[in-house]
Amino acid sequence: MVEVVVSGLVTGWAIAVPIGAVGAFLVTLTARTSLRVGAAGALGIAAVDGGYAALAVVAGSALSALLEPVATPLRIASGVVLLGVAALVARHALTSSGTAREARPMSPARAFAVFVGVTAVNPATVVYFTAIVLGNRTLTSGPVEGGVFVVAAFVASASWQLLLAGGGAALGRATTGHRGRVATGLVSAVVIAGLAVHTMLG
Repeated sequence: MVEVVVSGLVTGWAIAVPIGAVGAFLVTLTARTSLRVGAAGALGIAAVDGGYAALAVVAGSALSALLEPVATPLRIASGVVLLGVAALVARHALTSSGTAREARPMSPARAFAVFVGVTAVNPATVVYFTAIVLGNRTLTSGPVEGGVFVVAAFVASASWQLLLAGGGAALGRATTGHRGRVATGLVSAVVIAGLAVHTMLG
């Protein structure tokens, strides 16, 4: 069982640690709002990672075969969504004033939903988990082992995403001025847009 826990943790960290567009968005959003909002977004990402891990354990090869024909459209859709996110981040950075608040402030519930959405359209996550599970069938051969693997993957993803949110909160405290927030917002938008194009190109 320890081997299953370790495998789940390593798998979750391996998919979570490389910082892509979603991670950059999480850091910037937390910097511009609060740790509470960022933590909710982090848990949204981890929830999708855990859900995909569960799908991989339950559906395995069937899920992989189902996704293969639509992998390219899903990748393009993911890139388009991320470009939209980049545009919103840039717009917010350019239109917000030093004292004015957003017309519709980002709540923790909204942040959770947004990050569930942007993470769910990334087909690479489910393909990754499926490949890991198919390559380690002995680790997830029973319902208990499969459940432990899924929980461990969720915990690993959540721990990393919460660490990113904490970094975003620290960045927010360091860039309390209006110019600093505009600069970090625009840099984030450019990074997210670049990663979105990379995602679309495969």
